Amino acid sequence: MRTDIELSNLKCQKARPKSKPYRVADRGGLALLVTPEGGKLWRWRYRFAGKMKQMALGKYPDVPLAEARLRHAQARQLLANGIDPMAFRKETKEQKKIELAEAAVEQPRGLTFEALTRKWFVWWEKNRNAKYAKNVLARLEGDIIAKVGTKLPEEITRMDVVTLIKAVDARGARDIAKRNLQFIRQIYDWGMDNGLLDQNTVNPAASIRPTSILSKVTEEHFASIPVEEVPELLRKMRDYDGTALTRIAMELLGLTFLRTAELIGGLWPEIDLDERVWRIPKERMKIKTRPHIVPLSIQSITLLERLHAITGDSGRLFPSATGEDGVMSNNTILMALGRMGYKHRMTGHGWRSIASTYLHERGFEHEHIELQLAHTKQDKVSGAYNYARYLEPRANMMQAWADALDQLREQRSVTS
Repeated sequence: MRTDIELSNLKCQKARPKSKPYRVADRGGLALLVTPEGGKLWRWRYRFAGKMKQMALGKYPDVPLAEARLRHAQARQLLANGIDPMAFRKETKEQKKIELAEAAVEQPRGLTFEALTRKWFVWWEKNRNAKYAKNVLARLEGDIIAKVGTKLPEEITRMDVVTLIKAVDARGARDIAKRNLQFIRQIYDWGMDNGLLDQNTVNPAASIRPTSILSKVTEEHFASIPVEEVPELLRKMRDYDGTALTRIAMELLGLTFLRTAELIGGLWPEIDLDERVWRIPKERMKIKTRPHIVPLSIQSITLLERLHAITGDSGRLFPSATGEDGVMSNNTILMALGRMGYKHRMTGHGWRSIASTYLHERGFEHEHIELQLAHTKQDKVSGAYNYARYLEPRANMMQAWADALDQLREQRSVTS
């Protein structure tokens, strides 16, 4: 046998494209077809029933020389037995498709996690704000269903859930990650309660503690009451019999949901009543990389005008009661809340959690809420850019929040 015309791995590697396709022959009709674009394709020419045919055997180097020769030999054996290799391959592929389809019909997988989630959502969204419900569904589809939706609920493991939640947290959306974990837990519980899941099904999210898998928050957790108790607190704040400064401080914390230190350290030159904004310099912010803008609602303006009549000459919004060059103590607000029956249950800082929960559930944009909470982490460049970012929708959101507090004050309870 002549070996000088047979291919080798080196010859395959060195075959270079030309202006027209050309073939580099191996043995028994097998050849490497080199295209002008640089492609290298295995081809075999053979004759069947008087017709010349060409069979594709793969692409080099995905199919190396040894594998191409093996496929060639198998095809030649079929030809020797009177079988058209190309027709045989086509029939084999079609048969496999039929078998897979039949297997799928014969062995249905049952209720997938996606199907369960969508059934739960139809039940959950009733009486919810439409925009908020739409946002929740979008997060479920993108963060959970897209990743594990095709699995059966019993196939999803604890580590599957941990991986999903950590992925959301890693993109800087810690609050959403925490809410997603809560939703997964609810979906499993609802499925079992409504007979869609076996009662022995393990809820993989049931015992996962958010604090053990989520990133550390940059501030402590401060006590805050549930949203349902806000109406009573607002009425008690309105009727508080302490000093006017303390009462105004508590009400402004509720309206602006600033950190307590940022509020009581406020200076009158920071307030622009005409533009209805409070510009806090970065040096006074917890994250000292950028200043912060607080759009002022009509209710906040009214309080500040009353406050200016009391402390406007001092330069400080809330000067120290001792007459020294300082500001109101943090404990002043805590003691007032304690006197009203909220000791260890509510802090001035707690308004931040209440506002975040309420506004998220009413469909306001997550980014607008996070910017108003001064939560968004940025470098100096993006921080300067975002100083006044989304100011108009944030102003609308703050006015809506202030109006909501007025309405809640007149209610006995509120459902979220």
